[in-house]
Amino acid sequence: MIELAKFFSLPVIEPHKPVMIRLKKLSLFQGNQQLLNQVDLTLYPDHKIGIVGKNGCGKSSLFQLLRNELSPEHGDLEFPPRWRVSSAKQETPASPLTAIDYVLSGHTEYYQLTQALIKAEQLEDGNQIATIHAQLEAINGWSLPSEAARLLTGLSFTQSQMDSTVSSLSGGWRMRLNLAQALIRPAELLLLDEPTNHLDLEAVLWIQDFLRKYDGMLMTISHDRDFLDSFCTHIMHFENQAITNYSGNYSSFERQKHEKEVLQQAQFEKQQKEVEHLEKFISRFKAKASKATQAQSRVKALEKMDRVSAVQIRQKFGFEFAAINKNITELISIEQGAVGYGETTILSSIKIRLLAGQRIGLLGRNGEGKSTLIKLICGELSLLSGEIDRNKHFNAGYFAQHQVEQLNLEQSSIWHIQSLGSDISEQEARNFLGGFAFNGDKALEKVQGFSGGEKARLVLAIITWQKPNLLLLDEPTNHFDIEMREALALALQNYDGAVILVAHDKNLLECVVDEFWLVNDGQVNPFNGDLDEYQKWLKENQWSTSLKNEIQNKENSAQSKKEQKRLDAEKRQRRSPLSNRLKKVEQLMSKLQDEKNSLDNKLSDNSLYNEENKTQLGELVSRSNQVNSELETLEEEWLSLTEELESLE
Repeated sequence: MIELAKFFSLPVIEPHKPVMIRLKKLSLFQGNQQLLNQVDLTLYPDHKIGIVGKNGCGKSSLFQLLRNELSPEHGDLEFPPRWRVSSAKQETPASPLTAIDYVLSGHTEYYQLTQALIKAEQLEDGNQIATIHAQLEAINGWSLPSEAARLLTGLSFTQSQMDSTVSSLSGGWRMRLNLAQALIRPAELLLLDEPTNHLDLEAVLWIQDFLRKYDGMLMTISHDRDFLDSFCTHIMHFENQAITNYSGNYSSFERQKHEKEVLQQAQFEKQQKEVEHLEKFISRFKAKASKATQAQSRVKALEKMDRVSAVQIRQKFGFEFAAINKNITELISIEQGAVGYGETTILSSIKIRLLAGQRIGLLGRNGEGKSTLIKLICGELSLLSGEIDRNKHFNAGYFAQHQVEQLNLEQSSIWHIQSLGSDISEQEARNFLGGFAFNGDKALEKVQGFSGGEKARLVLAIITWQKPNLLLLDEPTNHFDIEMREALALALQNYDGAVILVAHDKNLLECVVDEFWLVNDGQVNPFNGDLDEYQKWLKENQWSTSLKNEIQNKENSAQSKKEQKRLDAEKRQRRSPLSNRLKKVEQLMSKLQDEKNSLDNKLSDNSLYNEENKTQLGELVSRSNQVNSELETLEEEWLSLTEELESLE
């Protein structure tokens, strides 16, 4: 009989030992780049911590450290014995498991017990079956399938998607499965790295509520200030190879940090006056015998002085949208419109009138037709029936993921701006791009080497240059950090054209839009309420769509089923080459990731930095940089492929 108890017993924390995580004089490197220097930090089990700081400052490396995937070069990490750590995987294999079974497999105790139970039942071993049943009871295993379904429902999965195999789901939905796995896995520490990326607003609102109630220590890296405001008790700020832990949520952190900087600058200016006074005294009297002793004492005072550094002024993004023709009243109107794909209608009975200066936020669950409506308005889709009338001065700027994918990877930012007109000088393009943080040589670099956030910024710059009177923004902040999100919100507040916005960033919606339209059950209607009331509406109506779909499925005729099979066959033909390429990219990424891990291990060897190993160090650092660049390029292609596959769902 398998001794299951020793595998599935709950962690025991010795009562006389303090339960906390401590960083003691800890220094951390990534290759030859120092990320943290002599950091002292204490974290407690009830902390819900938001982690912020510039890209590359060490946030994700801290997570690797806590998962025991990295070791500090100096100092110590004290971690509670037998604490379990849960975090979302970055990749999802094409598993034959159903979505709900894949999530349950993340709960190791439950999954191993259920597999053992299957074997015991096959052997008709009554004693073993009874033992396993007791173990399942101890971990509340009988309720876990319903808990997994609750998690997936919160992350916007339909019942049909829950029953689908993982391999049949696109990349965006697989990433949500990894998040659900992390949430169901029992742990004393939960690590979440940008959990709201690729979620819709509805899923973000749900996960905020989930994390508020989470029982355990939580650490999350995020660029969404409203998300961090909703549940965080502390903010850890990475800056200048140090970590400062602030009490409170993100808004509280901003206030405290500003007050700290004001005080620091005042102390700096006061100290500078004192230094100037001492230096003048020394310079004036150091040659006089009667004052030599006093001058020398002031020299020593200067040497011992604990210098206060000046507050570093961070360069912020700053751009604005051009003024529009204010003589325009109505931009577009649609009467009794229907829109969809092929013979499939997504939205019907559309009746909207969009005026200059209106600011609309689109609400609705994933897949209800928000993006379809935007594509209709900008002209990418045509009406299946009804009438549409656009003003002759109508000029829409459309931001969506596929615009990012259509950038010319072999060209620079300057080239993209200059290609918009024949008389745009390089200096004019440079000056404009500076507002989007493309400065100096960065403006001349090929787009191929850009991160997702840099590509998104370039698309936004292209749209801004063209002076639209209507902005259609479909999840514009997916790759933006907090500063860029704030710059976008400010620019939109000062923009006098019309805006239609789809976003999971609640703060951006609240800053920009004046009214909401709800896209639901094939209709577009005004929503009379704010985002808090929309969250209540979601809770009250969470099952309506799935129930409606079940009724519709039962009423489908044999002819419609035959037509659906034909459409599915066509979709499979379109998906096949994309899926094949995606598998190839995943294989290449896996191979490069293994090489990256090997290189990181080699670079962590202190002896490598001795003078006699200088040549080997240079070769390893060069190859590490090349591997990181190749990985980033493949990751961008992977995201592009998964988004394209998702659009075929």
